Amino acid sequence: MRRFRLGLIFVVLAIALPARAQDRLNVIASFSILGDFVQNVGGDRVRVSTLVGPDGDVHVYAPTPSDARRIADSRLLVINGLGLEGWLPRLLHASGSKAPIVTATEGLAPLKVGSDADPHAWQSVPNAKIYVTNIRDALVAADPGDAGVFRSRADIYLAKLDALDREVREEIARIPSSRRKVISTHDAFGYFASAYGIEFIAPIGVSTESEASARDIAGIITQIKTEKIPAVFLENISDPRLIRRISAETGARVGGTLYSDSLTGEKGDAPTYIDMVRHNIKALTSALAE
Repeated sequence: MRRFRLGLIFVVLAIALPARAQDRLNVIASFSILGDFVQNVGGDRVRVSTLVGPDGDVHVYAPTPSDARRIADSRLLVINGLGLEGWLPRLLHASGSKAPIVTATEGLAPLKVGSDADPHAWQSVPNAKIYVTNIRDALVAADPGDAGVFRSRADIYLAKLDALDREVREEIARIPSSRRKVISTHDAFGYFASAYGIEFIAPIGVSTESEASARDIAGIITQIKTEKIPAVFLENISDPRLIRRISAETGARVGGTLYSDSLTGEKGDAPTYIDMVRHNIKALTSALAE
């Protein structure tokens, strides 16, 4: 009789565990940074996957038929907006998805680059908090039964972002104001510059689809020499040859790699958003602080 009862318990558990897994909210995020935000808020109540994975370039991503199928099966789609996912409308049409779409940048004031919005709003930690609250509210709306879990986890993560913001400001304070200028591959750090007071100069615009002209590069080389800009930085999603050429012609130090539009894999320097920000600020202070 005892063996029968134990066997029955195991059968019930075997049935219940897959059912719990199937109850998880299936969420698609457009790229890795959004996926990390969703995972932090959703925890084990969500099954999150990303269209553009670690070290991928969301600007030039080419969707596949399997992406359309994944979106069709999802219950929520999380996107950045501000023109970042230019390939998304065709993908949505191909998927036929009726899932709700949350634009994580909703409610923040975008910076402008010419007439276009700069989409890289996550580079400011205060903006990242807006992303998280929008994602929290979308998860609550999609799965009201787990609302308490989503709100509690969001509160914990928002507190971590508050601490991260203070950490960044303390590190920036170590850099002399005259040295707070760097060259990066493309113009992905406007929000970071606005929030924290470091000037970023980039030969490429807000999208890696564009190419720097010879005139642009010559102008930046002149600017580095004139203003004695101390460091240039690579990015994990961009061709490093341009920055290395600028460094060779100016003598400016290559300060390392900054992570802009993508996280890394688990074994990389920036597997999470918080890791990414900490890596970037360490690289900046190491290169710029006297």
